[in-house]
Parts: sequence; structure tokens; C-alpha cells
Amino acid sequence: MDDAEQRHRQRMQRKKTLVDNKLAAAQNARGVLVLHTGNGKGKSSAAFGVLARALGHGQRAAVIQFVKNRRDTGEEAFFRDHPRVAWHVMGEGFTWETQDVARDTAAAQAAWAQARIYLNDPAVDLLILDEITYAFKYHWLDLPVVLAAFARRPPRQHVILTGRAAPTALIEAADTVSDIVAVKHAFQAGVPAMPGLEF
Repeated sequence: MDDAEQRHRQRMQRKKTLVDNKLAAAQNARGVLVLHTGNGKGKSSAAFGVLARALGHGQRAAVIQFVKNRRDTGEEAFFRDHPRVAWHVMGEGFTWETQDVARDTAAAQAAWAQARIYLNDPAVDLLILDEITYAFKYHWLDLPVVLAAFARRPPRQHVILTGRAAPTALIEAADTVSDIVAVKHAFQAGVPAMPGLEF
């Protein structure tokens, strides 16, 4: 064994010890609050990837979309008839399209009422609240009330939140936070939203 190979093996042994110690310390199995935020593409897509994973484990899930109002998305078409998924498209569309604060607020509050039902149901293993962060940005929902409901949810229930501009209190309350950064997007080069990739 040459020196480079020996050094690599020693580094990997040290890393394995660190990882093994962290795995041994991770004993608090419970529901996790996950937040995908940032200006980059892929926040909802990441959540729906976890949805597929949960279904692969036989779990029950619910999805509530707070802003989106289109019913022709590939993810909804794929998941809507699954017997263990409840899918709710409850948004009114982009705020620059609706231009109606009262209507957007009413839609967000209706979506939150549906979310509360699932947050009280221990049979729901995974709840995805897609684009809920906009409800805080535009003051459609009261963040402390929402955080209190998250804290009271069934102990093994996972919740995934998506959307840009997540408020600091939401970031602090979440167990896992991903900030998805926008580096480059095809739309900037004049490419429209493409089916199968964007919706």
C-alpha cells in the first residue's frame, strides 16, 4: 500500500468513526418539520420526491397547495389517484395574476383549515404544505398560530413546507432547512415552463 492510499484509508477511518458516533447518538425518532425555501427551482419537486419515498414505505400522505391553482401538473396527475394520497389544489394562482388580496386571503385560510384537519390526524404520516411561505409573506395567515399547530401535531408526523422568503421564525422552528439557490434558469433565456419539467 503506497502513502497516498494509506492516507486515504486513515481519513476514511476517521470519517467513519465520526459518522458512526453521530448515528449512535441519533436516538430520538419523531416527526420532522422540513422547510425547502430560497429562490431556486426545485422546492416543490423535492417535497414530491419525499412523497414518493413515503408511499414506497406504505405511508399515508396529504398535499395542500396554497398558491398553485392549476390542475394539469404532472405530479398531481401521477399522485391524485393513489389510495394513500389526499391531494388538494387550493390556491387562486399567482398574486400578480389574481391582484385580489381578499380572495387570496380567503383561499389561504381555507387551505389552512384543511391542513389543520391533517395536523390532527395521526394516520397521516406525511403532510406537504406547498408554497405556504407566501401566506406569511402576504399576511394571509398568522405565523405564531401556524407554528403552534405544528408543535401540537402527532409525534410521528412529518411536515414539509415549501416556498420562497421563509420568515426567520419558521426557519428556526424547522428541524431541517434547505435554501435552494437560483444560479441559472432556462426561463431567463426565453424558454417557457415545460410540461414534465416545470409542471
